[in-house]
Amino acid sequence: MISIIGITSIIILIVLAFLLLAKMEKIKQMQSAVDNLKNSLDEMDEQAKLIVRTDMELNKTQEELDKKITGLYSLQRLSRAISTTLEEKQIFNMIDPSYMEDLGFEKACGFLWNTQIQGFQLYINIGYTQDESEEIKSSVNANKNMYLDLIKTQKTISSSSTSSDMSLKNKINRTYKTNSFIISPLVPKEGNKGFLFVGTEKIDTLVTEGDEELITILSNQLGQALDNARLFENTWQAHQELENRVEQRTHELTLALDEVRKISKRKTDFVSSVSHELRTPLTSIKGYASILLAEKLGALPSEVKLRLEKINRHSDELAQLVNDLLDISRIQSGRVIMKRESHNLKEIINGAVELLSEQLKERQIELSVDMPEEANVSVDAGQIKRVFINIIGNAIKFTPPKGKISISVRKAGKNIEVDTSDTGCGIPEEARESIFEEFYRVENAINEEVKGTGLGLALVKNIIEAHKGKIWVTSKIGAGSTFSFVLPQEN
Repeated sequence: MISIIGITSIIILIVLAFLLLAKMEKIKQMQSAVDNLKNSLDEMDEQAKLIVRTDMELNKTQEELDKKITGLYSLQRLSRAISTTLEEKQIFNMIDPSYMEDLGFEKACGFLWNTQIQGFQLYINIGYTQDESEEIKSSVNANKNMYLDLIKTQKTISSSSTSSDMSLKNKINRTYKTNSFIISPLVPKEGNKGFLFVGTEKIDTLVTEGDEELITILSNQLGQALDNARLFENTWQAHQELENRVEQRTHELTLALDEVRKISKRKTDFVSSVSHELRTPLTSIKGYASILLAEKLGALPSEVKLRLEKINRHSDELAQLVNDLLDISRIQSGRVIMKRESHNLKEIINGAVELLSEQLKERQIELSVDMPEEANVSVDAGQIKRVFINIIGNAIKFTPPKGKISISVRKAGKNIEVDTSDTGCGIPEEARESIFEEFYRVENAINEEVKGTGLGLALVKNIIEAHKGKIWVTSKIGAGSTFSFVLPQEN
């Protein structure tokens, strides 16, 4: 009986042991499931925290991006406003509080260094009263070396800069009455430099790298605008100075020209008066010489007759000189009116050549004329004939015996150009302008032997210019000369 009860107890114990083991295994499994669940919950919590942090960072990034976009739009509008003026003071006046607010700042100051007073001058004042701005200006000039060093480094600093000294940041915040700030140098290439300060009193507003970039861009644009304004100012001042000089020089030249005209008129009047005065005694001398030569007062010895002939000949030369002087002075003063009519230039040239034919034969000089059958010009025939007589006469004078003279006539646009070339001794380069002046004679062996007054080419030039034409000469020593002039064609 006892053994049965013991066996039963043992069996019961064994069953209970198995049940306990099973229960413990189940508890262990349940504990593992709980641990897994706890781990999962922890992971979910971490993920939730990560999501929240990511969302916050995304919101912050979005806010920063929105702020940057708003700032960029504001900066673009401000850049347009700045670019519309080329006055230094107006550039700073364009920066009004609305632009600063869009950039996230309610306070701003702009200073430029003035070398004359050796101090900073205030050009921008936003968010400060007059007294506050004066205090800030005094503080800036009291610490000018600090700001000059900042300008020298050309680096933007802010209250968020890790490289800046905390005591310096606090000092700047106290000076400008702000909690956050940015200072960016204004460094134009030319002229005085300075700096731009922007700040805010808001405790919850922190300056970001994006804010620093925007203010740096603004300060660079201000520097460029200052360069443009100063360049324009320098150009305008140079232009004004040039205009003043031109005006002054024009006035001086006008006075000089008036004086030259007066002197020229006096000279012309004097020459005309003297020429008229010379004509009277010349006429008498020539008249008496002619009477004596005609032996109306009795026969003359041959020696006396020879000298009278010299007097008569020289009187003719002097009379010709007086006539040339009178003609030049009359043309210059406008008292001689050219009777311009249509004429065939060939007939005028033939008339001049006919008068000089004896001289051509005497020196055995060949003269050729190359011109169209009809070359009609609107001229005073008598005066143009004198031109050809003087030019061809000069060519004969300076061309050696058996030489050649050629006259070429051709159309040149609305004019007729006449070229008279010879095979004479030529004219030195330094004398080619002067030969058209009154009484000028080239120094050469021929002029020493051949008499002349130096008025022929001066008369020619005046006649040609009175016809609205021009005359010039090309020459080469030892190879001859070519006198060219143009005359208007027949209308």
